[in-house]
Amino acid sequence: MILVVPRRLVAPGFALAVSLALAACSSLTGGPTSVSPVGAPAASAGGACPKSQPPALAKGETRTVTIQTDKGAIAIKVQADLSPIAAGNFVALASCGFYDGVVFHRVVPGFVIQGGDPTGTGTGGPGYSIQDELVTAIYGRGTVAMARTAAPNSVGSQFFIVLDDGARAALAQANTYQIIGTVSSGMDAVDAIAAAADKELPSNPVAMSKVTVSNP
Repeated sequence: MILVVPRRLVAPGFALAVSLALAACSSLTGGPTSVSPVGAPAASAGGACPKSQPPALAKGETRTVTIQTDKGAIAIKVQADLSPIAAGNFVALASCGFYDGVVFHRVVPGFVIQGGDPTGTGTGGPGYSIQDELVTAIYGRGTVAMARTAAPNSVGSQFFIVLDDGARAALAQANTYQIIGTVSSGMDAVDAIAAAADKELPSNPVAMSKVTVSNP
């Protein structure tokens, strides 16, 4: 699932990528058809990865998800009260090792870095999608939210990290990207990932070498 953004912030050629992603979601009446996660990482010692929407994160719960990269570590404070379904999904995927080895496949300077697609193409996911939730928080630098297509209930495993407060207006215009938390440390690593990209779909994308979950 590719993040759909207003055209004024879309880099040249991205509209084609969006159309290809939407084409993959061929059944809009019965919900989007998830793209098969070709090359998805095997489950780690944390347990089997979910095959359908996992349980929501309980009200008031928080988790720290730490992403190791060769640009540094990124710690994300995941908060259930922001989007319990999306937060539970992200934590479940991180816990089972789904994100290990997966790249940040899309970079838009001053806007977002995006990852979580096991195929690295921007069209893959976990093999299922989750329910939409109302967005009640405000997007800004360090916000972590789930990517989706324009189709309802199309969130899978892809997520993005906002690079700049200037992205707020464009994201709020759609206001459908479920916010799951914020970067609590490691924005320098996020900025380094953005700086290393040679284009929107980087030739040598930075990988998440290891993703772990701790409580809180």
